[in-house]
Amino acid sequence: MKKSIQQAVTISDTQQSGPLSAAQQRFNDLIAKIETRRARLLEWEKSSSDFQKKYAEQFIPLDQELRDLNIQIIHRLHEAWSQKGLTKGERVALSDIIADMAFALLRYGDNAELKLIYNQHSGSDYDGEARAELDDMKQAMEEALDIDLGEELDSASPEEMMEKLQAMLDEKEREYLAAEQAREDARRASRKKSARQQAAETKKEAERSELSKSLREVYRKLASALHPDREPDASERERKTTLMQQVNQAYEKNDLLRLLELQLELEHIDQHALNGINEERLAHYNQILKEQLGELDQEIRDVEMHFKHSFGLSPHARVNPASILRNLNKDLTMMRDDRQDLRARLAAFGEIQYLKVWLKRAKRQRARLWDEDGPY
Repeated sequence: MKKSIQQAVTISDTQQSGPLSAAQQRFNDLIAKIETRRARLLEWEKSSSDFQKKYAEQFIPLDQELRDLNIQIIHRLHEAWSQKGLTKGERVALSDIIADMAFALLRYGDNAELKLIYNQHSGSDYDGEARAELDDMKQAMEEALDIDLGEELDSASPEEMMEKLQAMLDEKEREYLAAEQAREDARRASRKKSARQQAAETKKEAERSELSKSLREVYRKLASALHPDREPDASERERKTTLMQQVNQAYEKNDLLRLLELQLELEHIDQHALNGINEERLAHYNQILKEQLGELDQEIRDVEMHFKHSFGLSPHARVNPASILRNLNKDLTMMRDDRQDLRARLAAFGEIQYLKVWLKRAKRQRARLWDEDGPY
């Protein structure tokens, strides 16, 4: 079977006497929008893959290196705190800085040595503070949501508590939706449908049946022509098997555009046939394409939301395939600059005179040690 050069599925006005009808214009418009969404998903697929690779190979190691450097700085400052040459006021200021830095780093993970340093300079107990904070969070959640998180969470970490809470909220939501559906079903069953309602439902069912019939008709024509078991030639049978898999996938997804593309590719239809689709069938096709477009839009939203969730971005953050790598590169550049700055500072903190000068500027410049997301 000869394979033709793939054509774009579109209705042309050059092969008919008059302008395109409204339905034909709608068909072309939907096809163009679907192709745009497809391209968007492909962009996301490639950009996400490139992002994840670079994130794993460069961002994560660099992020850990910055934390390690900050831990080294804390130890260096802790050592300097007990040395001669600092005034009482300088020691107090240095203790505050050490406690703040240790507290911020402990948020990223447990570290026994940092806890001891934090406890000494804060005059408090990190584990006790964390436990109290967790208890307050648990109590606030129980009061706000009127639920019991259980005694098993008394020793849970914040992450474990949030997972437990999310699971309970999901269960409550399922119960609520099931109860609402049961009430709605009961209300519908208890009231008699009017003739107009019955007619509308009958019409909707008939339209849905016609849409399925239109899609199934395209599928059956392709399946009949591509059935691998009817092909004696081994190489041609393998080709048809591959194409049949594509047909089945497209049909399962209600992907009318892909089925039409395969018809064009296999020369089962041509431009004349596309131009000659009657208005009734065109209306069915347009409805299928409209639903397909909506599904693609939802898929794009899901991809974007999954990306934001995976990398800790705000649900309201604007992301797109073109910007995610660009923004990652900017972050990596800033992190490398921070690394250079921290290395220089670590070396300089070994000299008491530098430390004294630095402490004088610390109150104004402390923000340079960490930003909103961490101590760097």
